[in-house]
Amino acid sequence: MTYRPKVLALAPYCDGTDVGEAWCAFQWVHELSKQADVTLLSMERPKRKPLSEQLPGTHVITRPEPEWARKHERLNAMAKLSYPSYFRWARRQIRILLKQGEKFDIAHQFSPIALRFSSPLKQFDIPYVLGPMGGSLSTPMAFKSECETAAWYTRLRGIDRFRLRFDPFLKASYRSASAVLGVAPYVRELLQHCSPRRFEVMSELGVSQVRPPLSHKFEREGLRLLHVGRGVRTKGLRDLIRSLSHLKDISGLHLDVAGKGPEMTVCQALAGELGVDHLVTFHGQISRGAVDALYEQADVFAFPSFREPSGSVIYEALSHGVPAIVAHRGGPGYVVDDSCGFRITVTEPETFSLQIANAIRTLASMPELRRRLSEGAIRKMEQVALWPAKIETLLSLYQSIQKHSHEGKEKPCPKKPKSSRLRQVAGTGSSC
Repeated sequence: MTYRPKVLALAPYCDGTDVGEAWCAFQWVHELSKQADVTLLSMERPKRKPLSEQLPGTHVITRPEPEWARKHERLNAMAKLSYPSYFRWARRQIRILLKQGEKFDIAHQFSPIALRFSSPLKQFDIPYVLGPMGGSLSTPMAFKSECETAAWYTRLRGIDRFRLRFDPFLKASYRSASAVLGVAPYVRELLQHCSPRRFEVMSELGVSQVRPPLSHKFEREGLRLLHVGRGVRTKGLRDLIRSLSHLKDISGLHLDVAGKGPEMTVCQALAGELGVDHLVTFHGQISRGAVDALYEQADVFAFPSFREPSGSVIYEALSHGVPAIVAHRGGPGYVVDDSCGFRITVTEPETFSLQIANAIRTLASMPELRRRLSEGAIRKMEQVALWPAKIETLLSLYQSIQKHSHEGKEKPCPKKPKSSRLRQVAGTGSSC
């Protein structure tokens, strides 16, 4: 008999028309609903396509996201200003569902991805999973002076490690969970003081298909680099621009940059100062189709982001068969290995950019290596990123948790010896 669990899904930020973690959570719920009976508790924004229409195979229960929380978009994206109100609402909804006689095999909270939010699920007698979770990475010391212009609220992540060590409410969410999923192994270290029962590495990202590149890409002259990301210092674009100053002798080298943000202006000025502006095209924020076209043209995805929890763009690039150059840190440093790219140790800016340049030079001079890494990228995505395989892994986890949960409930209480009451009075006995 096919295993089809009844799942209570919590995802306050879940929208297939959005980007970032709202889009990731939507993908999880959408794919899971194909193989499970899912009830979703979420929030919705006005003028967006209703979740009930986006997820026709899911029992959707929603509330509007508070208007006041949406007035400061970037702050809300990081601090999740609306989450406390969602927490209270979701707790009430779960109580209502249980009183109505609803029974769930398992619950799963997919968002927020950040580690700083406790879950309402800890108050109910339902085995639950949290994640995939990530974030809370610190800025490398040598790069902090160049990151001082970041908005003040980005410093809030600095207290995450303190809370994970001392906040009893936050720690209880992780300790009570049947399993916690982390986007990369570094999350295990962050949760060491929370003592989760079970920890598994699973990226929040997935792909629907892989697109092997055409063979002529490895026969043409020159090297087409690509960087896609929000224009902030931590995405490593400044380091990539600096690396180009060491590569002016390479014929046909060009870098395409897609994204917007304050760092783009800085990098445009830097490219001019270093005399490499003719090697770079800044496309700004472009459509999804236009980004896909850049992936298809690219020979190498150069994304040395040094504070990247997971990195959806890494999955996008690898699924197009584009080898990647990444920082050996966070999510990208876990996903990319020697089979599909280069990992650069994060030291200090000058050395970092020089090592990026060395990796680019190697790839420019070795088209057969690029071909092998491209094939490795496709294999990697087939193994860890295609949605059917990810959901199969998740269902296996659910089934394992259910099995252990039932065994724990069915385990009989050992018979007490006749003298047990006396020992309990004395403080030496035990009871079930």
